[in-house]
Amino acid sequence: MSMMGELSFFLGLQVKQSKEGIFICQSKYYKEIHKKFEMEACKAATIPMPTNCYLEADELGPEVNQTMYKGLIGSLLYLTASRPDIMFVVCLCARFQFCPKESHLKAAKKILKYLKGTINMGLWYPSLSPIYLVGYSDSDFTGCKLDRKRTSGTCHLLGSSLILWHSKKQACVALSTAEAEYIAVGSCCAQILWIKQQLEDFGLKMSKVPLLCNNTSAINLTKNHIQHSRTKHIEVRHHFIRDHIANGDCEIKFVSTERQLADIFTKLLSKDRFYSLRNELGILDVHALS
Repeated sequence: MSMMGELSFFLGLQVKQSKEGIFICQSKYYKEIHKKFEMEACKAATIPMPTNCYLEADELGPEVNQTMYKGLIGSLLYLTASRPDIMFVVCLCARFQFCPKESHLKAAKKILKYLKGTINMGLWYPSLSPIYLVGYSDSDFTGCKLDRKRTSGTCHLLGSSLILWHSKKQACVALSTAEAEYIAVGSCCAQILWIKQQLEDFGLKMSKVPLLCNNTSAINLTKNHIQHSRTKHIEVRHHFIRDHIANGDCEIKFVSTERQLADIFTKLLSKDRFYSLRNELGILDVHALS
């Protein structure tokens, strides 16, 4: 390895460091994608996908080039390294890679239009952010239109800095909203344990990490062992969260839907709601920091 000075560019990630904090974006990579897929002259969009957009298999729709579609989805997935706000919609479009239709390509290009209008946005990590860990867990309500499986979304903040996030369709069909939320909470707990282990390497030990969920039934399942008989159908691997709550590794708490930051990783949102969560997650425009 060679010392090349302060990090400013690495594998498509642009890093801007200052006394106030660190800003990470991929604006150069955005421009390359727009040029590659001939979207340089497109109009900018305000949101990546409208709330009335429902992607389905569209078996009767005209087919598009599968290789091109997969390349577009792969490029968009790499952009989620600095743009968590497009995570859900990109994963939604990625579900149709096996047989993409024109409607799916149109939705993916809509994301490119949104990126054009927010090309200078990225993740902001302020240097004066306090050191405390908190996790948010959420699950969507309507679920996937193809197989009715629901999408789990989690995000973790160290102080005011977003350090880990994910949006993933659940492996099984949930029989209730409480069950879907409970499975999402278990996934969030597993990620908290991993982050805690990493922080211990830096001499930071944390106990009873807040895990915020907006479903009271799911919270009760983690605390009330009397309800265990009602959850025998849920896989054993999802019940491990009870032991870690008892051990003090994390502490599950209720958060109102309005304050649920993980909403952005599980469903399509209105413009105002989308902008609000985007700001709270620290996804800002570099010019706004000047």
